[in-house]
Amino acid sequence: MSFILPSRTPSGPRRRSLLAGAAGAVLLVGCSSESGPESAGGEDRAVKRARARVARDSAALAERYTAVIAAHPELTELLTPLRAEVVRHAEAFGDSAATATPAPSSSAPSSSAAAAAPSPVPADPESALAGLATAETELADRRTKALLDVPGELARLMASVAAAGAGHAYLLREGAK
Repeated sequence: MSFILPSRTPSGPRRRSLLAGAAGAVLLVGCSSESGPESAGGEDRAVKRARARVARDSAALAERYTAVIAAHPELTELLTPLRAEVVRHAEAFGDSAATATPAPSSSAPSSSAAAAAPSPVPADPESALAGLATAETELADRRTKALLDVPGELARLMASVAAAGAGHAYLLREGAK
């Protein structure tokens, strides 16, 4: 005698139809009036403000590097590549003015660049490096905290730049030894 298994077809909706229904509901919610042009424009403005703030911060940090290089020409070899990366960060966030201030050559007078710095450059090279390391660390921390407030691509870029800043801080601290 043969044994026949009962049908295992469940009564009620199937998993695929439930998933399709859920996906459709998500699409309908996504197309509601709450995500209209006003809120998208508000998000665009917030993203533009965040980009501008990050670009300004990088440009200010590049100016600080410039001032330290001018005040301490013996640090030029260490600081020039780091400053170049900070300038590229500013450019990545949309600040084309960051490249307008070139890094000074080692023969540049120290008073002109130091006067343009947001804070005075310490006379001691180790203290100047420590100050740059602290600035890099603080900026990386601020950017890391701001990641939750910005959307995908900008968050990824900010995370990458924050990680680079933390790396710069490490190199600056090692250079001070």
